[in-house]
Amino acid sequence: MFVLGLQGSPRKKGNTNYLLSAFLDEAKKRGAETLAIHVPDKHIKPCIGCTNCEKKGVCSIKDDDMTKEIFALLRRADVVVVATPIYFYNATAQLKALIDRSQTLWSRKYKLGLTDPGRQDRKGILLAVGATRGKNLFEGMILTAKYFFDAIGADFHGKLTYRRIEDFGDMKKHETVMADIKKEVDRLEPMIKRRKILFACRENACRSQMAKAFARYFAGGKIDALSAGTRPAENINPIMEEVMRESGIDVAFQKPRSIDDLVAQTTPEMVITMGCGEECPIISGVQYEEWDLSDPAGKPIEFMRNVRDEIENRVKHLIDSQE
Repeated sequence: MFVLGLQGSPRKKGNTNYLLSAFLDEAKKRGAETLAIHVPDKHIKPCIGCTNCEKKGVCSIKDDDMTKEIFALLRRADVVVVATPIYFYNATAQLKALIDRSQTLWSRKYKLGLTDPGRQDRKGILLAVGATRGKNLFEGMILTAKYFFDAIGADFHGKLTYRRIEDFGDMKKHETVMADIKKEVDRLEPMIKRRKILFACRENACRSQMAKAFARYFAGGKIDALSAGTRPAENINPIMEEVMRESGIDVAFQKPRSIDDLVAQTTPEMVITMGCGEECPIISGVQYEEWDLSDPAGKPIEFMRNVRDEIENRVKHLIDSQE
């Protein structure tokens, strides 16, 4: 399970950062892969309202970290944790810019009718701190979080909110925070304990990406589907993206990943290889299975469609065999 934390406070060592770090540490102890993004450090341009995403499914802004990095992380994440102090009953300006730009993901679902394979099982969690004790302190942020999670394809799974947190160290001294965090992470245990299956090929640009997408789509609640390559390409294959879209599955924003990087973060229980041969590393104690699939890279689109259909059938059979 991959947990992405979005830290929205400009203070790198403040109460919000402490809260998010404690949450991610607890998730990591349970076996999750975690990553924290300090949003104010990122170059994120504000949405310009051009509606390009609603027409074409992509943002017209190409030269910032939202397009280069964060869209892909949001799509890869199983759990997205938003952490922010309350500024005028809502998120910080830096985090709000990221939230506004998620309109691209909303548009792919609601304007173009594309289905993100992780949408059915992805969870969203809000962590927020506020200086006052007003009754309505968090209402604006909770509403924003619900719409943000819907836009990125996540269920609003839970929230931890704390009033009268203002001075450095207030969160650390809070009497119930660690118990609260453990209770919230407890609710993620079914996702953490899913069977990890790694689909591996050479470039992680076609076959293994399709297999991962089908596994997430058909059995994301039971299988923690991973994919990687021995020699990862710079980007996924655009023809593969096109034929998956024909099947109703949106693999946009996925990024090829190296097997070495993945194995350094987590250990799969099963590895399914498809064309990487002797290059695929052997992990002790892990079950292996070889799928003899032709490499569709550089072939006509009909060839890619045939490989897609064969992978879909194999994934369905795999799912049935796990039950």
